[in-house]
Amino acid sequence: MINILKKLFGLGPKVDYAELIKQGAIVLDVRSKGEYTGGHIKGAVNIPVDTLRNNLSQLKDKNQTIITCCASGMRSASAKSILKSNGFTQVYNGGGWRSLQNKIG
Repeated sequence: MINILKKLFGLGPKVDYAELIKQGAIVLDVRSKGEYTGGHIKGAVNIPVDTLRNNLSQLKDKNQTIITCCASGMRSASAKSILKSNGFTQVYNGGGWRSLQNKIG
């Protein structure tokens, strides 16, 4: 059970998000449009989590590395789950966008 929770919330082995971005990962910000407009990671794609299922076509390559983020990590965990269940293979929960921004420089 604890491993499932760790996996769901991205608490497994340390991920080098900066390296993933260097290798072409995209940052998917799943907050609302208003939250995104108030500040976001440069270059992030904004698809609110409640519309993600209907907008998967915006993410063309299911093998593209995707790092999800939101305000605290809850919505990004849900987004990761949605993406994985729709065949996306390289998905990481980056958690809160401000903390992720610090990790990627």
